Amino acid sequence: MARKDSTKDNEYSARDIQVLEGMEAVRKRPGMYIGSTDQRGLHHLIYEIVDNSVDEFMAGYCSEVKVEIRSDGSVIVRDNGRGIPVDKHPTTGMTALETVMTTLHAGGKFGGKAYAVSGGLHGVGASVVNALSTWVKASVIRDGQIHTQEYSKGKTTSEMTSEPLETVHNDGTGTTIEFMPDTDIFGELIYDYNVLANRFKEMAYLNKGLKITFRSDWHSTRWPNNEVTYYFEGGISSFVRGLNKNRGVIHENPIYVEKDFEGTKVEVALQYNDSFSEFVFAFANCINTEDGGTHVTGFRSALTRVLNDFGRKQKLIKDTEPNLAGEDTREGITAVISVKLQNPQFEGQTKNKLGNPEARTQVETVLGEALQIFLEDNPREGKSIIDKCMTSQRAREAARKARDLIIRKNAMDGGGLPGKLADCSEKNPELCEIYLVEGDSAGGTAKMGRDRRFQAILPLWGKILNVEKARADKIVQHDAIRSMITALGAGFDEEFDLEKLRYHRVIIMCDADVDGSHIRTLLLTFFFRHMAPLVEHGHLYIAQPPLYKISVGKKEQYAYTESQRQDVIEQLSGKRNINIQRYKGLGEMNAEQLWSTTMDPDHRTLLQVSVEDNLEADETFAMLMGDEVAPRRDFINTRALEVVNLDV
Repeated sequence: MARKDSTKDNEYSARDIQVLEGMEAVRKRPGMYIGSTDQRGLHHLIYEIVDNSVDEFMAGYCSEVKVEIRSDGSVIVRDNGRGIPVDKHPTTGMTALETVMTTLHAGGKFGGKAYAVSGGLHGVGASVVNALSTWVKASVIRDGQIHTQEYSKGKTTSEMTSEPLETVHNDGTGTTIEFMPDTDIFGELIYDYNVLANRFKEMAYLNKGLKITFRSDWHSTRWPNNEVTYYFEGGISSFVRGLNKNRGVIHENPIYVEKDFEGTKVEVALQYNDSFSEFVFAFANCINTEDGGTHVTGFRSALTRVLNDFGRKQKLIKDTEPNLAGEDTREGITAVISVKLQNPQFEGQTKNKLGNPEARTQVETVLGEALQIFLEDNPREGKSIIDKCMTSQRAREAARKARDLIIRKNAMDGGGLPGKLADCSEKNPELCEIYLVEGDSAGGTAKMGRDRRFQAILPLWGKILNVEKARADKIVQHDAIRSMITALGAGFDEEFDLEKLRYHRVIIMCDADVDGSHIRTLLLTFFFRHMAPLVEHGHLYIAQPPLYKISVGKKEQYAYTESQRQDVIEQLSGKRNINIQRYKGLGEMNAEQLWSTTMDPDHRTLLQVSVEDNLEADETFAMLMGDEVAPRRDFINTRALEVVNLDV
């Protein structure tokens, strides 16, 4: 065994410890501050500056925010708030403006005087944007003057200049931040207009009375409607109405409450609909807490307690019947919970969960009082809500019995896995993948073509259930879906446990025709509604079989898109006897072809399924798969001309 060189070991000293300070640390490890350096991180820069403007609105000093992406990719955010202070800071010796723009953890959000509540990154937002931009220009209007200063990569590049306000033909107060994200950090600048617009729409809903205008000239030909303005007097009540626009509602108007309680502003809106899904959005200081938290716990507690009390009092729940469980009271509910606290405590770097213990009591108390008053004042609507909850309770009990029956049957059969499943030999879930294949014929071909060491095949037969129109008891009774649930091994709905997932790649493989697209949509609806963590953690994929086989003599090439087909034909022009075969079904390929084109990890293309915007995804599934025909017809009429290739 070779011995270590003790002389070299001794050379490791304090000089080898690298200390990154301020902006240098941000540029070295940007992911620690904005999450990533992909498109989400790029968008996050915009959100941070906009959040600062929204903080001004929540403090009562701003009414309008304008966001613009220029054609060169630079961004400009304007507000009519108080304007960042420009006097000397007692500690840094710089102006407050320069301190905020160039110093981490500097801002008006810490002492509680300038801002009672705030979102953002608590004082690192503007400085982080500065650190990750090739240039930044800040313009502040206050005290009758416009004050301007420029920066680059976190450092100041000019002295602050001040001019009398009359020379720029402007009035009032406000802050304008312009910046160009650094392509050394983000690579090519690629913005998503829809994602950004939806975020600003969400912010306008959460802050009723705030006007947000968003415009983009960046590749504007891709976005024909490239300017939008959001303003909602109804706030989150309008938010809930919008979420339920493609659903039939149980009561016409959302139940809404807004109240300042023990230093926290609590705002809740909810409305029951005829679907079978729970859709609850929760926010703390305008930050979407996707993993919930204490405010969501308070919401659920109030809902369950008050509905049970009302049901018992009105004799809608008989003495011999059990209380409604939490999940019974949440079936078919759409709700938005918004709390604005002075000192929010978020769990995790990404702030996805609120941890303030007082928020539970605050939300439970405020919602409990409001919900009780609504039910007493509207007994007919209250009865409709209780009836829906009771139906959900009966369906849940039926689903539990069906699950128990499946478990007992599987135990008696001595295995538990579906009979049609061709499992793989590998036992480490991280190395395993399962193909959900449309039809027994294609399933048989896939079984012959697979690598049985790590690839499992589950053929799906018959018509897949549309879970948007079905309760849990109907879902577990459906053979194909029951087989999927059993094969994946992680349960579904609230019982879903990602740790028990038997395959870390779940791959949908359907025919490349209209029927295949329909089945794929039905499966995506199921996973989105009943196995959401599977999607959120990147375990769901869509296989991409070729559309065409193009052959000349014995030479064969495959095209996965129309443009690829055209490219191949152009390459072969001049060749005689070009044969083009359009694949409409997986069964048209033999096992070797299916492996080489669609299943071989070295050559295949898989599309990973992700949800960029839960709001938009929910609206899309409700519109495409729900009972309301008119929104679906409008969608088809609007998008019909966008179809490039259609098999009928």
